[in-house]
Amino acid sequence: MTSETTTSGWERFWEKGDWWRAVILVAAYFVLYQAASLLVLPLVGGLEPGTSTYVLVVFALPILLGGVILVVFGLSVGWLKAVFGPQPIRGKGWMWIAVAVVLLFNVLRFLSIDYGAAGFEYVAVWLLTGLFIGFAEEVLTRGYVVNMMRKAGHREITVALVSAALFAGLHIGNLLGGQSLFATAFQVLYTFGFGICMYLALRVTGTIIAPILIHASTDPSIFLQTAYPADGPLTAIAGLGNIAVIIAGLVMLFFIRGRVAPAPSPLS
Repeated sequence: MTSETTTSGWERFWEKGDWWRAVILVAAYFVLYQAASLLVLPLVGGLEPGTSTYVLVVFALPILLGGVILVVFGLSVGWLKAVFGPQPIRGKGWMWIAVAVVLLFNVLRFLSIDYGAAGFEYVAVWLLTGLFIGFAEEVLTRGYVVNMMRKAGHREITVALVSAALFAGLHIGNLLGGQSLFATAFQVLYTFGFGICMYLALRVTGTIIAPILIHASTDPSIFLQTAYPADGPLTAIAGLGNIAVIIAGLVMLFFIRGRVAPAPSPLS
């Protein structure tokens, strides 16, 4: 029995990898995520912005549905073991700088939040939402996109560039929510630098769990500190985090080396 009869055209298509298939995957995810956001709209009526219930419905629920979609996709192409298993190429010691920079400013932001004003429930919901965000966005970009680029035999610097660029491109959609062009442009630049840092975290730790957890602590720290900043000099220092991540990501990008030799595919 040949591989053509044991695998579907769906699997064979994705197994070939490359950047344009990665673009299709990310675009499809974006459309489905937006559809999930529309599905929860009937639940938003009457909810007060800034409350834990509002965050749960508007932010957590759609990204949770997005994560479920990604798991179903991974099962359909048999990639979950590869994505969550040990990385085929490990990193260098200097890559820990990316992890340290992101975590340092996450900690500083968490230390400069007015928790009394925010309330336990609101903080807890944002931490849960952050976990959903970290899982979905990292599995998509540092999981599936990285996997596809490596299957096509690209150098790791190209893998890092494409995964970070597609991750950043997802955030252009914030224009649809009324975010200003300037704020969106800065966010795209930040998420590109952050994406490079998360790629380096993937490499140096050898597992996607690390970028998932680091990412899971990033979004809540940003949103909570922005909404409920504590008084004091630490708040101003923490506010430099986005710039630091951009600089770190852009500088370290030029030191990425290596290539994962694509394994012979039974699907070709």
